[in-house]
Amino acid sequence: MIIALDGPAASGKGTLARQLAAHFGLRHLDTGLTYRAVAAALLARGLPLGDEEVAIGVARNLDLGALDRNQLSTHEIGEAASRIAVLSGLRRELVELQRHFAQSGKGAVLDGRDIGTVVCPDATAKLYITAKPEARAKRRTDELNGKGIPADFDEILVDLKRRDHRDSNREDSPLRPAKDAHLLDTTEMDIETAFRSAVDIVEQAIK
Repeated sequence: MIIALDGPAASGKGTLARQLAAHFGLRHLDTGLTYRAVAAALLARGLPLGDEEVAIGVARNLDLGALDRNQLSTHEIGEAASRIAVLSGLRRELVELQRHFAQSGKGAVLDGRDIGTVVCPDATAKLYITAKPEARAKRRTDELNGKGIPADFDEILVDLKRRDHRDSNREDSPLRPAKDAHLLDTTEMDIETAFRSAVDIVEQAIK
């Protein structure tokens, strides 16, 4: 069983993906971390973000078992990851890595921007998780402040809208719902309500 979750940044898809993986006893991969890991390596080495061959070389040496969410969650890495995500050759390399993860084992939950449309188009269940930009910006601001990291709501809102535009308008694998994806708008939902709704969607898909 493969469960695919797509959606924009801070929509709640990562949290839901982890909860669904635990609930159904499946492995989980946040595919966004694969782009962040490449971006982090490029930044650490002072390499240009636009050099596709260098980025592909980094991707080929990624260890999916060593992706550290905390280390890769900084704003700088997130912005760099969004920039390299437009590189078609890099996307193809990472998609193959992600597909291998999904298909090796008894099932998996993957979340990202193009899981239901590109990475796992034959997924058992596809969910597109979304929320209004203002709600997503508040969540991200609260999350950072909760970690003791200063965050400005207005700056985060502008940044999220910029990333939405970049992700939705790139030529290769743009952010969009798969035609057979179930839309889940979490704007007015707490995480427990969203989780129960997601479980219901997956269980219906299994039937």
